[in-house]
Amino acid sequence: MIVAVRALVCAVLGMLLAALPAYAQDMPDPSLIHGKALPAPELTRGTVTVRVVRETIGNDIPNQSVTVSIGGATRSAVTDDRGRAEFTGLPAGQEGRAAATVDGEAMVSDPFTVPAAGGLRVILVAGIAKAAERKAADAARAAAAPAVKGTVVFGPNSRVLMQFTDDVLQIYYVLEVLNSARARVDIGGPLVIDLPSGTSGATLLEGTSPTASVAGNRVTVTGPFAAGITRVNIAYRLVQDSPSLTLVQSWPAAFQQLTVGVQKIGSLTATSPQFADVRDVTTQDGKVFALGSGSSLAPGTPLSVTLTNLPFHSRTPRYMALALAAGVILFGVWLAARSGPEPDARSLADRREQLLQELTQLEIRRRDGAVSAERYATRRRRLVADLEQVFGELDASGARPQGGGEGVAA
Repeated sequence: MIVAVRALVCAVLGMLLAALPAYAQDMPDPSLIHGKALPAPELTRGTVTVRVVRETIGNDIPNQSVTVSIGGATRSAVTDDRGRAEFTGLPAGQEGRAAATVDGEAMVSDPFTVPAAGGLRVILVAGIAKAAERKAADAARAAAAPAVKGTVVFGPNSRVLMQFTDDVLQIYYVLEVLNSARARVDIGGPLVIDLPSGTSGATLLEGTSPTASVAGNRVTVTGPFAAGITRVNIAYRLVQDSPSLTLVQSWPAAFQQLTVGVQKIGSLTATSPQFADVRDVTTQDGKVFALGSGSSLAPGTPLSVTLTNLPFHSRTPRYMALALAAGVILFGVWLAARSGPEPDARSLADRREQLLQELTQLEIRRRDGAVSAERYATRRRRLVADLEQVFGELDASGARPQGGGEGVAA
């Protein structure tokens, strides 16, 4: 169950992240795009470009021979100054592969199919294995070296995201703990984030560093912190019981760039003294977010965001229903306490009290939205029918298990 909930939250988080632009983008991992063909609708039909780089994107290799094998034929081209070789007039619907050999390393792309419209862009990355070996060796040396005293910050791509659903505000912290030094940094203890009061269901999401842990409303990230980025993704809930709500969160490290995204529902607005700008952005699936941005926050400076015009459903009817239900139960208990010794009457009275309690619980679950309308109607009809049968049996028996009254049909 926990795994399923986390998977759902991760899916929602992915949607929220896709909705908001990043202020700086990390270079993609070359191993993830090596040999892959990406659609390029801007290219003319039947065109495939092959870019050849060494180890990292941007380290282009010019004057490199490249081949494309398709439909039983092989065509050759040479990369230009940007490391790109272009093949035009390729037959649509045919499967092909691109290949190149750099410094004795033979590289072949994944199979691709020439589209009927537009073209494809393929990238071949030489030296991935050697680069990975060097990176691993550098990481091992850094881990073995003593940590130095220093500080970390929340990098420019750190964000606070909010989504409001059914009187509950779901909040996500997407944090990049950035160590700009080349060595591991000891900040003098763990990085501790105390979530706001009223928080529930705090959890760490996929992609979070194993050095992070959560206990109640406290998230702890232990050091020392490796050079670069330590990712911490947090999700939690805040119950909303009025048309407005203010989130106040203090941070143990400086925020380089403040970015807060709130999914808009109706006339919902988001304001903050830290916002220099608020604008609406729309996702591809039509969802609208209020995107607030501001300058850096110093360590310990609280972020304060006020949401107004929240969809608000008064809980007074639910509280009244709960009070009525409690009254019914207490009345049933009082009547049961006055029941006579007759076994059959006692059994019927116990059955009646059980049905009344089940009916009460069903009403509570309906008002909490924990049961579908169809399930509620079916179950309620069954309980009422059972109650009518019990009342009828009590009347027919002439028993007075509830203290000598004139029957129990009320």
